[in-house]
Amino acid sequence: AGNSKSSKSTAVPPGPPMYLDLVYIPNHSNSKNVDVEFFKRVRSSYYVVSGNDSAAEEPSRVVLDSLLEGKAQWDSNMQVTLIPTHDSKVMREWYQDTHEKQQDLNIMVLASSSTVVMQDESFPACKIEL
Repeated sequence: AGNSKSSKSTAVPPGPPMYLDLVYIPNHSNSKNVDVEFFKRVRSSYYVVSGNDSAAEEPSRVVLDSLLEGKAQWDSNMQVTLIPTHDSKVMREWYQDTHEKQQDLNIMVLASSSTVVMQDESFPACKIEL
């Protein structure tokens, strides 16, 4: 009788945190696979946020907000850099709406200002030194 199950499944089960240098947020930053628990457990200096499909809600505002909520529960204020692979409306709005909280949590969002041209294809680039 005292057994209650949550209707929402957690992408990452509770447990001790893992510290990584670089993490690609899974499934184009879709909220079906990433939640607050993910960011509480998977702690990284750099997170790559992909997704450029507003119809599929990728990247998801819920995932971006989960980063803020999860990072707020870390026991340190280490620098975190968010690397978006696309300039999306969701990312721009989230950045503007939460900029003060990002600063409080020591989160920096990179702009895609550098471009690489390779074999007649161009794409944004970012240099990361680990």
